[in-house]
Amino acid sequence: MNPDMMEALHAVAVERGISVDTLFGALAEALTAAYQRTPDSYEFAWVNIDTETGEIRVYAQELDEDAEPVGEEFDVTPDDFGRIAAATVRQVMSQRIREAERELKYEEYAGREGDIVTGIIQQSDARYTLLDLGRVEALLPQSEQVNYERPEPGERVRVYIVEVRKTVKGPQIVVSRTHPGLIKGLFELEVPEIADGVVEILACAREPGQRTKIAVASNDSNVDPVGACVGARGARVRQIVNELRGEKIDIIPFSDDRYDFVTRSLAPAKVKEVRIDEELQTAEVIVPDFQLSLAIGKEGQNARLATRLTGLRVDIRSETEMANLASGVEYAEGEWVLDEATGTYLWHPADGSDPMTEEQIQAGAATADPIPEDVEAAAEVEQAVDEAEEAIAAEEVDEESAELDELAEEAPPHDGDADGDSDPSETSEADSTPT
Repeated sequence: MNPDMMEALHAVAVERGISVDTLFGALAEALTAAYQRTPDSYEFAWVNIDTETGEIRVYAQELDEDAEPVGEEFDVTPDDFGRIAAATVRQVMSQRIREAERELKYEEYAGREGDIVTGIIQQSDARYTLLDLGRVEALLPQSEQVNYERPEPGERVRVYIVEVRKTVKGPQIVVSRTHPGLIKGLFELEVPEIADGVVEILACAREPGQRTKIAVASNDSNVDPVGACVGARGARVRQIVNELRGEKIDIIPFSDDRYDFVTRSLAPAKVKEVRIDEELQTAEVIVPDFQLSLAIGKEGQNARLATRLTGLRVDIRSETEMANLASGVEYAEGEWVLDEATGTYLWHPADGSDPMTEEQIQAGAATADPIPEDVEAAAEVEQAVDEAEEAIAAEEVDEESAELDELAEEAPPHDGDADGDSDPSETSEADSTPT
């Protein structure tokens, strides 16, 4: 091998990021394939390349009847491979170099699931978006994209690596913008205390593009976990919000006390009382009436995030609703609306009736008729009374019918016409004649 070829191999190794030994192996394989295409070549032959001097030699061995090599190896290096052999070398070398590049790219990203990488948007359609990560391309499926987020070509975005697949065309990297791990990864990049392990994110609940809640704790009593994540004047968390296109982030301190943790998870709403059922894994939360809408959130978002963050099913009730349930008054649907004239909240029932103040509702609950302690027993007594009255009425009707029948049998028959009819005038005159 001449010095120019050695220099070319080293240049290709640097350009493609492939080791020189890998290129020498690919060249030896290509030359072996080229030699076997030459006339009168031996079936069992191989090529040796001296990596120091670049000397190329071809060796062969005889085969016995069972196609096993026998005897000593001997040198069969041809003086010239020819045009066909040169084309074969070029083709095999290109193929081996591509395979080596694909394997190198796969090894670079294999095992990196969960990492945060920065990519450049290349193209986007209804199915997926392609990102350029440098040496490889990443696939961002539509299901892993945030709703209403429209990436523009050439825009830089940070994504979360979900999966790295090995295919015949090279590694296929699947990334996400909706995974909760993206939040944790961004905080690790922006907050040194999290990267060092001083502050930990113990729970995370996210609705992509809208709101995220994270619970943080500190392993150092001198470090405030919430303050470390927020940063000076909110600089750290602002960087993450900008990366997420304005998605709101609530940072709350983690607590081992589940009652306290549920209370904090519903922030910014103020909670009055929490009742936890450990068997059913539910938490009944009581809030002031004017805090009910804030605790539930827009379309129930705050309650859903609190449920995911705490692992408990959170049911939110107002004080008025709990008072009505305790007094036995059926709770009507409606909403609390601020009366600007008086500065107080009024309850507007859903049926369109007049608004009421909290005092009026409480007064109505206090004067409501009490519910019988034993409704079933009262119903049975009432039914028995009705049945007795019906039976007595039926007996009286039967007795009157029997008396009428007896009187009809004792009465004498009346004289009349042949058809059995009598003249009413005659009957009346006879009846009126004195005896």
